[in-house]
Amino acid sequence: MAETTAPTRLDIEALRSDFPALHQEVHGKSLVYLDNAATTQKPRAVIDAVDAYYDHDNANVHRGMHELSRRATDGYEGGRAKVAAWIGASDPTELVWTKGTTDAINLVAFAWGMDHLSEGDEILLSILEHHSNLVPWQMVARRTGAKIRYIEIDDDGEWVLEDLPKLLSARTKIVALNHVSNALGTINPVETVVAGVRVRAPQAVVLLDGAQATPILDVDVQALGVDFYAFSGHKMAGPTGIGGLWGRKERLEEMEPYQGGGEMISLVERDYSTWADVPHKFEAGTPNIAGAVGMGAAVDYLQRVGRRAILEHEQELSAYTIERLREMGGVRVWGPRVMERRSGVVSFSMETAHPHDISTILDTEGVAIRAGHHCAQLVMKRYDVPATARASFYLYNTRDEVDRLIDALGTVRSFFG
Repeated sequence: MAETTAPTRLDIEALRSDFPALHQEVHGKSLVYLDNAATTQKPRAVIDAVDAYYDHDNANVHRGMHELSRRATDGYEGGRAKVAAWIGASDPTELVWTKGTTDAINLVAFAWGMDHLSEGDEILLSILEHHSNLVPWQMVARRTGAKIRYIEIDDDGEWVLEDLPKLLSARTKIVALNHVSNALGTINPVETVVAGVRVRAPQAVVLLDGAQATPILDVDVQALGVDFYAFSGHKMAGPTGIGGLWGRKERLEEMEPYQGGGEMISLVERDYSTWADVPHKFEAGTPNIAGAVGMGAAVDYLQRVGRRAILEHEQELSAYTIERLREMGGVRVWGPRVMERRSGVVSFSMETAHPHDISTILDTEGVAIRAGHHCAQLVMKRYDVPATARASFYLYNTRDEVDRLIDALGTVRSFFG
């Protein structure tokens, strides 16, 4: 989708006023929310859109002939059209509503993978993958006899692409990679990999995990040349429990339904059924109508802000945070050194404190970060660490909040010596 012209610098205070959850105290301190890679806060426009659906339009979609059902259907399908355009899809019917990225990847793994993978076939992943784009493929590989291969990462958390020609062959059937790493913030060169796949393994299907990319990057699934693109609403200021799978029409049509039930059928007889057209054959049962409406409102909101401006703001805050952390000493920052290849995620370790202790003490100071393996245990194993602390930014965060983070880390250091 062509974005409206966005300012090079965001009016942060004006934007912050749109997010009611930011204006509260935690443990007697004003909240500093730095856990946006896990989930973003929601602007009033999204909250109001969801409320309006439940207040005025609550009904089931598609099947009803009454006014409320018509309005609910308009909101549901209108949200689909907005989100499809947001990721560069020319045909909204290629966008399947899912519960989120995890659900979308599982849909491909089991509805496509179980029918198209067999003994000796290969699945190419990377060490950077979130478990949502790793565990489903392990499950399918175990059932089909396919083998998983991995793109390794270097000390800066970037793919070792020198190995790619050796990893791709006539046996490669699917390449499933993340667009942006949730654990390290790496913005991956997916265009380079997709181009390599098309030359060396043209038979392979390509899926991208876009959970961390759609909130900040100008995603264009057509230009990327992929077959599937998965993402979540709650990572991009939308509701939880809603997300999408974009798939090329021919791919979606060759797949069997992931679930059976209402809405996804065309005809039911005693001993067989036929399926509804894409995307509805993958949307069994009553869907998350309010979530789809909220997703449409989130796209409207982010469209006004502009993803380019959001990315630049995140990278500026990341650079400032890394600078302040390095000034402290005794802190290891993980991830790319080149800021243009990093999102608003800063993972770090302190010599004197475990990440869980860091997060616990920061919480008493009103600072919310994430600590753990970030559903990316292979990344932790690569660096031989049990976990990291992770601060992650979005459009409403400020340099003053980074300073609050650093001051709170000073408290951690004082406590542990």
